[in-house]
Amino acid sequence: MPQPKHILVIRLSAMGDVAMSVPVLRAFVSQYPDVKLTVLTKPFFKAFFRDIPNVNCIAAEIKGKHKGVFGLWKLSRELLQLDIDLVADLHNVLRSKILKFFLFGKKVVQIDKGREEKKRLTSGQYFKQLKTTHQRYVDVFEKLGYPLDLSQPVFPEKVKLSSKHLDVTGNNEKQWVGIAPFAAFQGKMYPIDLMTEVVGILSKTYQVLLFGAGNDEAQQLNTIASQFENVINLAGRFTLGEELDIISNLDVMLAMDSGNAHLAAMLGVNVITVWGVTHPYAGFLPFHQTIDSAILANRERYPKIPTSVYGNKLPEGYEQVMRSIAPETIISKIHDALK
Repeated sequence: MPQPKHILVIRLSAMGDVAMSVPVLRAFVSQYPDVKLTVLTKPFFKAFFRDIPNVNCIAAEIKGKHKGVFGLWKLSRELLQLDIDLVADLHNVLRSKILKFFLFGKKVVQIDKGREEKKRLTSGQYFKQLKTTHQRYVDVFEKLGYPLDLSQPVFPEKVKLSSKHLDVTGNNEKQWVGIAPFAAFQGKMYPIDLMTEVVGILSKTYQVLLFGAGNDEAQQLNTIASQFENVINLAGRFTLGEELDIISNLDVMLAMDSGNAHLAAMLGVNVITVWGVTHPYAGFLPFHQTIDSAILANRERYPKIPTSVYGNKLPEGYEQVMRSIAPETIISKIHDALK
């Protein structure tokens, strides 16, 4: 029987989850160079996979021609033309299940998200480290017959920045600290007034680059950047691919439990994360980082942490959970990381 030579990898969203698949796929192509991977994801995330050998990326236009059941059927016809042998479903949602149904006859392994374990963790039944998302992705490939070793990670080289980048960032010889202060939910976001204090102190020693998205975030970051020297707001000024180029040149990234942390980690950048109502035990610590790189809210004062896996539950009395982390704690952690 011939060995499989082509695997379809499905991971449509969210940004952090897609980014977490990148180090796993880099390990795969390093350890199985004769196997081709096709990644099915959203158009916006194609830049994540741009420089991985043997990886082709297909955009699922789920708001356009691939919308709904009929759209997924059309997508399946397009995928079947690629002579796929196996399917690695790293998403395991209704959309991917329908798509797999249309790919009838292909061997499929889908991710075990550990929903029951995570439910026990967030309900307080126990408090212990669960399997990481990276390991859950690895498990999928192992069940397909491709065990992976993540102990020797493969990262891309730093991108040489173009004049377009440098016209904005400058060529400051200070160490570069990226800061991404936003998150999807309030309980995962360090208060802006405290983050402003962090930025101001760090800017005395380092070049600080601020990352965000959307008009509201860009305006808030402009307000912060205008107060200090050596602080530049990058929000809305570059494409995602261009931002990844800049991130690859950071000396450290400070981020919440959010997608930006995983973008930096997939590029081999040292990441310091700040956690409020979520916790690394749920399995979302950025790749190749240790628990020591995570700055955690005070669980003695807020014993329901983690209140949820994604931070969308903010119990009464937990509105100020992030204020249990002093700016000095974050600043000290950054200094230690850059020694």
